[in-house]
Amino acid sequence: MRGSPQVTVATLNNRQLALPYVAPYLAYVGIATLFSSLLSPEINYLLRVIVVGLLLVWAWRWYCPLRGPFSPAGSMLYGAVAGLVGLGLWLGLLAPFVQSTETTPWSNGAFLLRLLSAGLLVPLFEELVMRGYIFRLALQWDQARKDNEREPLHVALDQRSVNDVLPGHWSWVAVAVSTLAFASGHAPREWPAAIVFGLFMALLWMRRKDLLTCITAHAVTNFALAAYVAATGNWHYW
Repeated sequence: MRGSPQVTVATLNNRQLALPYVAPYLAYVGIATLFSSLLSPEINYLLRVIVVGLLLVWAWRWYCPLRGPFSPAGSMLYGAVAGLVGLGLWLGLLAPFVQSTETTPWSNGAFLLRLLSAGLLVPLFEELVMRGYIFRLALQWDQARKDNEREPLHVALDQRSVNDVLPGHWSWVAVAVSTLAFASGHAPREWPAAIVFGLFMALLWMRRKDLLTCITAHAVTNFALAAYVAATGNWHYW
């Protein structure tokens, strides 16, 4: 007797895709929150890198393509420039809400591990869950609502797949929901900067029609922010 056919990405609905998309984000936040007082910063960040990295490897088969209609090299170059713009937005909007006496310099080990996670892991899993899943799920819910479906959320969760959304498609509802979700993962004092940065990432998705640009921009912003605080001593921005 032949075994059951293997489930492919194309057959998975959004309810089934929720765990692969959301698990790395929840693991990162959970480790940061639950073990912050139990582990040193070095061990805490090392644990995040290992656990989240393994989850991304496990879930990769279910993710939507990162590439869009433009060349990857062009997207990465566009994203790199956009990332520097993002740094300016973040610093300018965060400045009124932080004080220079709030933080002290990190140890070399903690700094390098945080740089690794913030520069490589965070942009990848955050853009996958925010612009790859939540944005597209909200878009499909909004479309079902406009089509006068009786239960638009049920339709979006159980009869749609975010992996079927065409590159660059958007709605104001999708932009608003994903931006608020992104901001909610930050400290209250970071909300103005996070809201603007989330809107900026949504704009990149709409213009470049791929996640690669968003991921690159997010990574460059985080790397540049780390370089800025290390060079200037303004650790309160990080």
